Amino acid sequence: MGGIRQLANQTIWYGLSNILGRFISYLITPILLYIFDAEKFGEISILFALAAFLNILFSYGMETSFFRFNQLEEERNVFNTTFTSLLISTALFGSLLWLAATPLASMMQLPGRENLVTWTIAIVALDTLAVIPFAQLRHKGRPRKFALLKLGNILINVGLILFFLKVCKPAQEAGENNFLSSLYDPAIGIGYVFISQLLASLVTLLLLFGEWKAYRPSFDKQLFWNILAYSTPLIIVGFGGMINETIDRFMLVYRFNGTVQEAKIANGIYSANYKLAVLIVIFIQTFRMGAEPFFFKQSEKEDAKKTYARIMNLFVIACCSCFLAVVLFLDVWKYFMGIGKHPAYLQGLVVVPILMLAKIFLGIYYNLSIWYKLTNRNSTGALITLVGAGITIGINYIFIPSMGYLACALATLVCYGSMMLMSYFLGQQHYKVPYNWKKAGGYLLLSLLLYGVHATLRNAGTALPLLHGAGIGMVLVFATVVMRFEKQELIRIPVLKKLYR
Repeated sequence: MGGIRQLANQTIWYGLSNILGRFISYLITPILLYIFDAEKFGEISILFALAAFLNILFSYGMETSFFRFNQLEEERNVFNTTFTSLLISTALFGSLLWLAATPLASMMQLPGRENLVTWTIAIVALDTLAVIPFAQLRHKGRPRKFALLKLGNILINVGLILFFLKVCKPAQEAGENNFLSSLYDPAIGIGYVFISQLLASLVTLLLLFGEWKAYRPSFDKQLFWNILAYSTPLIIVGFGGMINETIDRFMLVYRFNGTVQEAKIANGIYSANYKLAVLIVIFIQTFRMGAEPFFFKQSEKEDAKKTYARIMNLFVIACCSCFLAVVLFLDVWKYFMGIGKHPAYLQGLVVVPILMLAKIFLGIYYNLSIWYKLTNRNSTGALITLVGAGITIGINYIFIPSMGYLACALATLVCYGSMMLMSYFLGQQHYKVPYNWKKAGGYLLLSLLLYGVHATLRNAGTALPLLHGAGIGMVLVFATVVMRFEKQELIRIPVLKKLYR
């Protein structure tokens, strides 16, 4: 229980930065949706999708390798070698992509906006240099500093966006001749979103000085080749993961049955509604922050597999709770989308439950994936991800022309569901963990059943007060079932133990 308590404590701190950061970023979305129309928001989404792909290329699995090889090698040697590797490769990749900014802009239907591509590349480069210092904080169990720096990055980013778009922009549009108005150039437009992130990333890297000040430009060739052999399949996993997460944004532009402008609008609607899956995404990312180093350290203990099984069960419960908290109250959450000026975004609400279920499957897959990382079968993980990427591309290619962004959501669901099943059956052959799928599956089915009943009530035209009351009742039903069947697990938590007295 001590190990799980330690993981929970670290997860709380990782979650603090993640939840607050996401919430703050989430509040900026309505502002962006109000200032920019769906077409411009679609362009922003495409560029952030590019950044997601480049993050995988620039970091090439070094973060996970850092945790793995710190168990096998001297820590300082691992730090110096991985940081030197990323320093050299970032300079190389960044220079090559900077020279290719013009064709990249044209490929993304952004002709003449090479500056946006260049800023995106610079953001990725700075974030890459922060990968190992942040991993060092996680490895040494310093979640508080990690959380504060991550949260600081987001606060700086959001603060600058508000400064440029809500202070400088109005001053310039009002014809004021002062310092504030001079800081806004209408030609840059959405570029201020990327300038803000670029400055935030630079400040964050500087604030990590305490982690990289001890860096010495040394390079252990043998260690590097061992790390590269371990991380190469993880690169494929990462690229496959980004294909599954972001390729639909690109394919909407090229496969949508309409004009390029209509495709960008559909992309903006889909991307805005995608953000409503934020609660589960936040939890999964928060969990991974604490779980990855924890799982590696826990593997040395005799009861490691039992611990993994217990964590899986609690993870599914948490995900189902997040699922219900959103899909049962979509009529409330939709107001966080900034629909005052652009009500067309409401068209995309249909994808939210599909995407949230897909994210649950993804979270379960992340839990299951520990088997191939511990048994050095990363190539199998790469194969699973490639199959998933093939499913994503295939479904999007075939069905986007007829179904639009609904095809993107369904592709995500089928992809992650398939990866989850493949990882489980292969993992049980090589690293058998006694997962309690009857319980986990039961909680998932109960969540879907409750949502189905609620959706039926909504479609029948039930008044909103009654609909919200039904949603609260259904949440209580789920909580009651969990407390009934998880009593032995929950009474170990001091705060919840009192509920059983």
